[in-house]
Amino acid sequence: MRILVTGSSGHLGEALTRVMRAQRHDVTGLDVLDSPSTGVVGSIADRDSVRRAIAGVDAVVHCATLHKPHVGSHDRAAFIDTNITGTLNLLEEAVAAGVGRFIYTSTTSAFGRALAPPDGAPAAWITEDVGPVPRNIYGTTKSAAEALCELISREHALPCVILRTSRFFPEPDDRDDVRAAYPDLNVKVNELLYRRVDLEDVVGAHLLALERAPAIGFGRYIVSATSPFTP
Repeated sequence: MRILVTGSSGHLGEALTRVMRAQRHDVTGLDVLDSPSTGVVGSIADRDSVRRAIAGVDAVVHCATLHKPHVGSHDRAAFIDTNITGTLNLLEEAVAAGVGRFIYTSTTSAFGRALAPPDGAPAAWITEDVGPVPRNIYGTTKSAAEALCELISREHALPCVILRTSRFFPEPDDRDDVRAAYPDLNVKVNELLYRRVDLEDVVGAHLLALERAPAIGFGRYIVSATSPFTP
């Protein structure tokens, strides 16, 4: 299969590119940063770069994003350009190019404030049916991009699977007060423990989504480690 992977220089994109090439797929990596896993250096916010990269591919795996740690270093317009406009560019160019399946890497951060129960309310299970209540620009733009995926998928019969992944690498907190109060490693470890998943499992979920997207049509799934609790 000929596959375009966006964000191919990042943690997930590099791993996906490496594994899919080992499986004999013809993979093109698109990223703003050059790397051995990236064949096209360009931004998903640039429509022309997207059009050139997507020509002739059978599937798109869209991992490129501004992440939660970027909240402290990038303005909101940058998040909109990359996470919303970039996703729309990919979706529309995928339709125009006749792409057969589209996998979007989202995040459990899209749930935002819905992850914590209101004061006095009991804890609840977080499932795909829980509506997002974003708490920052990252979650807001990822939720908006998910909505675009669903819109384009249903309007154009583009098989599309959204994967809301938990954390698969230690990352800093986006809040200045938290970063100032605790050592960097302490913050990253606690962030990883809060909602986590192994990178190998995230890669596996993307490969399954890629395989089953035509049968699914449109779907949204949480990808996270198992809970230590039972219902």
